[in-house]
Amino acid sequence: MEKFTVLTGIAAPLMRPNIDTDAIIPVAYLITTTRDGMGKGLFSGWRYDRDHRERPDFVLNRAPYRHAGILVAGENFGCGSSREHAVWALKDFGIRCVIAPSFASIFQENCIKNGVAPVVLREDEVRHVAARAEQAPDQPTTVDLADQTVVANDGREFRFTMAPSAREALLLGLDAVGLTLRHEADIAAFQAADRAQRPWVYAV
Repeated sequence: MEKFTVLTGIAAPLMRPNIDTDAIIPVAYLITTTRDGMGKGLFSGWRYDRDHRERPDFVLNRAPYRHAGILVAGENFGCGSSREHAVWALKDFGIRCVIAPSFASIFQENCIKNGVAPVVLREDEVRHVAARAEQAPDQPTTVDLADQTVVANDGREFRFTMAPSAREALLLGLDAVGLTLRHEADIAAFQAADRAQRPWVYAV
């Protein structure tokens, strides 16, 4: 998993509340088991018309937002089904961070597992970041996970908090398995001692 430390990039404002995972990646794109190419289905119901032509008014079809690394959204982002594909689609498109007032819990966990930072700010702060992204679209926004700050493109800084375990996973670029394997020597030592004390447990 790619580390997330500091991200400076274009922020795309999509200030709708309750954006669910079916809107993020419709069910038609769930038949694949590979993560590559999932970005083409991101918000496809909003990005394309019936003939699969881009809708010019949708934010991710407009320059410079089509190259956004940050998405700024409304409350309860990622609600609905637990499909991990929603995060795969965001990441494959190039989005490494979503800023919102709140997230659905399973979606938030899936973000952490896949190297996408779910950053929670107050609603007024989110709206400021989104408004500045709309007013000066070519000016980048910065998300610093080490300092836990978001700097809007007018220089205004907002602080956020993230659960220590989630923050550590993103900073180190390690999923749950990777974090566990950091203690591989301790695990092996425990198993060796336990095998000596209770050999019958390990009998084949």
